[in-house]
Amino acid sequence: MIISKVMAQFVTLLIFLLLIFRYSIAADTLIPNQLLRDGQTLVSAKETFALGFFSPGRSKNRYVGIWYNKLPGGQTTTVVWVANRSSPLSGTNGSLELNGNGTLTINSMVFLPMSSVTLDNPVALLLDDGNFVIREANSSEFAWQSFDYPTDTLLSGMKLGWDLRTGLNRNLTSWRSKDDPSPGSYVLSIDLEGISQANLWSGSTKKWRSGPWTDGVKFSNLEEMPLPYNLRFGFVDNKDEVYYMYNTTGTKLVCRMLLDQSGMTKHFVWIESTGMWNINLFMNYPVNQCQEYSRCGSYGVCAIDVWPICRCLQGFKPKSPQEWPIMDVSFSCERLTALDCKNRSDGFMTVTLASLPETSNAILYPNISQNECRGRCLKNCMCTGYATANISGAGNGCIIWVTELIDLRMSSHPTQDIFVRLAAADLAPMSNKSSKKNQFKSVVLIIVFSMVALIIPLIYSSWGKKKMIHKDIRGNGEFELAQLQWSTLMEATYNFAKTNILGKGGFGLVYKGKLADGHEIAIKRLSKNSTQGIDEFENEVTFIAKLQHRNLVRLLGYCIKGDEKILVYEYMPNGSLDAFLFDNEKKDHLDWQTRFHIIEGIARGLLYLHQDSRLRIIHRDLKASNILLNIEMNPKISDFGLARNFGDHETMIRTRKVIGTYGYMALEYALDGVFSMKSDVFSFGVLILEIISGQRNRVFLSNPHLYLLGKAWRLCNDGKVLDLLDPLIRNSFSATQVMRCINIGLLCVQEKLEDRPIMSSVVIMLAANDDAPLLQPKELGFKAIFSTKHDAASNQNELHSFNDITITEQTCR
Repeated sequence: MIISKVMAQFVTLLIFLLLIFRYSIAADTLIPNQLLRDGQTLVSAKETFALGFFSPGRSKNRYVGIWYNKLPGGQTTTVVWVANRSSPLSGTNGSLELNGNGTLTINSMVFLPMSSVTLDNPVALLLDDGNFVIREANSSEFAWQSFDYPTDTLLSGMKLGWDLRTGLNRNLTSWRSKDDPSPGSYVLSIDLEGISQANLWSGSTKKWRSGPWTDGVKFSNLEEMPLPYNLRFGFVDNKDEVYYMYNTTGTKLVCRMLLDQSGMTKHFVWIESTGMWNINLFMNYPVNQCQEYSRCGSYGVCAIDVWPICRCLQGFKPKSPQEWPIMDVSFSCERLTALDCKNRSDGFMTVTLASLPETSNAILYPNISQNECRGRCLKNCMCTGYATANISGAGNGCIIWVTELIDLRMSSHPTQDIFVRLAAADLAPMSNKSSKKNQFKSVVLIIVFSMVALIIPLIYSSWGKKKMIHKDIRGNGEFELAQLQWSTLMEATYNFAKTNILGKGGFGLVYKGKLADGHEIAIKRLSKNSTQGIDEFENEVTFIAKLQHRNLVRLLGYCIKGDEKILVYEYMPNGSLDAFLFDNEKKDHLDWQTRFHIIEGIARGLLYLHQDSRLRIIHRDLKASNILLNIEMNPKISDFGLARNFGDHETMIRTRKVIGTYGYMALEYALDGVFSMKSDVFSFGVLILEIISGQRNRVFLSNPHLYLLGKAWRLCNDGKVLDLLDPLIRNSFSATQVMRCINIGLLCVQEKLEDRPIMSSVVIMLAANDDAPLLQPKELGFKAIFSTKHDAASNQNELHSFNDITITEQTCR
């Protein structure tokens, strides 16, 4: 009896030990013939990284990967490396094994190129920098390492680039989606052609390039590449290796660089105080149209602060001038006069750019002077230009181009001079400019001073404010819009036929137009009876003409004829978001992935307005009807008529004239006339909840429980947050993603503006993994706004004051 009792205890203990072994390997080392089964993990010595099996997002497939196990101030399961990304397992019976010769296998299948070196006593070890290595047990040299086979993430100490001795090429390749880590559409690699640089590829199409590493500090195309948080960046280019790397050695930083599914390269820094990843927004590329590869073609210069964004260098002309400035097609330029290499009569024009042109076919001559560089270019009939260079901090040198110059960009802070070769005939007009200017200077001064007394009265009495608007559009040196002919717009709209009306706003009517070549445009026609039309017209011209972003509607041109004032935009074939969202038939087209894509796009556009553009813009009228959708359902923020520009040191502005739309206004703006970036954040939070629910945020209702924000808060507190979801998408959504978005929406509509996140934090929260921690919204004190003079259904009416409404308070619990 005693023996059987002891035996039973022994069996129980044995089962317990087997279960421990089955589900946990506390060590950081795997030895030969030891299986790491699905459910077990290796954990690095300081518990920073873990290695094991996982399923991303909603996927049921199983992969072996490395993720962050524990970080200061928080937890995250952000995956940084995947072993079998192209060969997932379908069940949970997988195992990882290190064979006796030092080869790793998953279910007895070799999953990555492994070293042919046979080891006597191999061990596999997960290091605290996230590197999974194989080596001899008593050696410090690695026979194999995961750092040589990156997936979509570059960690501190990893190399992006080539080992020329072995031919190993380390690229980043995006995931296909958040649920699928298999190789996606984008690859970031180091190019060995010409002068080494990083290139972003989508298939065989180059999408972006970094430019060469200059001054030993940065890539030339990264106009602002600071060293945030004391990060150290480096580029090595010698006979053995060519690679880029960053290092956090000696710091307490936790960083990662990610090539995401959209082709954006992002740098993240872990912030201990918040327990979240912070995107280093200076290092997100590409971020605008001018950073798209060769946006303006041969000898075309892209400038994001002007329109059209593409111009030809002096001495060149557009190959197809009829296609610009309205058409969004490939732009390219050609010489006015052919070069004359035989007689050596050519010269050079100095152009100051944001970065060097494409260098894949350029020739680098180290340690020669600028005069020597000029001479070499003139002797080479193929040479089209030259520039001084300091590649990798190796000292002065010379770059010579022997092909057409492409991928030229201007910026507000140009830094790089390039000397473009021109024929003497095209140089002569430039040299004559200064002398002609001096000749006419005295004449012009006499005319100006003699006429000024007559001109000023005429301006104020005859032209007035309306003509001054025309002058602002054409004469502002920072941007220039295309001026379209009235007859062209009449023809495009069939004399502004009623059948061409797309919509109506405070500005006036919006028409669809079609140009002679079939290109479609949208035309906003200022209403002659509009009291706010002129102000809106000025705002649209002042702001949107200077802003270029994939999530902002693009202003193409204008027309002024008498009292007629017209703005011309790119045409959005899918119209506005509200036309889909609140229409029972059209909303079928908005599945969850489309809605989430729209939310992300609006967030990126708003972040650009608040932080990344050269101006700091508060939109003030962000709502579903001002979000337009292109053919691919990409959202674009429109209607900048109420926008305001903030100075560098301004945080909020108070106004006596409250202008906006019921349902989207933050309380501090509606009640006190105070608006800021946080006012836009509030409107964005309302938009999130409307997009998820498919319901308008009605505020003129006798039943406050139907107020959308209050309803969302109540459902959240009752643990029924998914009841807010539009019934039409309840069979095609990610529950964790929906709940995450509702949480973010509620954070954005908190009553106190200091509690609301800024848009950079919102973008980070949207981009993070579904299981990444989020702050919880504080108890929201909603103030339901009821009108005493408006019908309950007119909740979307524009307003100019709050003198005729009463405010009651509703606390959501």
